[in-house]
Amino acid sequence: MKCIVTNSVNSEVVVDGVVVGSLKKGLLVLVGFTEGDNLESISKMVRKIVNLRIFLDENGVMNKSLLDIGGSVLSVSQFTLYADTKKGNRPSYMRALNGNDAKVLYDLFNDELKKYVHVETGIFGSNMLVKNNNCGPTTIILEI
Repeated sequence: MKCIVTNSVNSEVVVDGVVVGSLKKGLLVLVGFTEGDNLESISKMVRKIVNLRIFLDENGVMNKSLLDIGGSVLSVSQFTLYADTKKGNRPSYMRALNGNDAKVLYDLFNDELKKYVHVETGIFGSNMLVKNNNCGPTTIILEI
């Protein structure tokens, strides 16, 4: 499992001109799945995400977590995180989990996140316009 996590404000996901998910402050999380991912790896990743100290404290130091600031998550499925560009110019997505299995894991991932914070999502498999106002900018790549 691979995630790109960004400290984000006023971000949203639009599908067919309609906002389907948004956040005021928190984390935009792009998540991709690969063979071998399971509930155990999802739980570990979720704990890492909600406890990741990338928000500024009163001294301007990245020392607060999503839980500390009372933020939310905007979760977006992103199979392209597993793009392989070692050969040629056309990415291969062979390492990305097939859509049916990835959808099951994506739903489990969001359910696990909801145990800790408010979660909004994009629509799995849709062509989404992701609008991200990245603070910092702070962008972290996590892989389990």
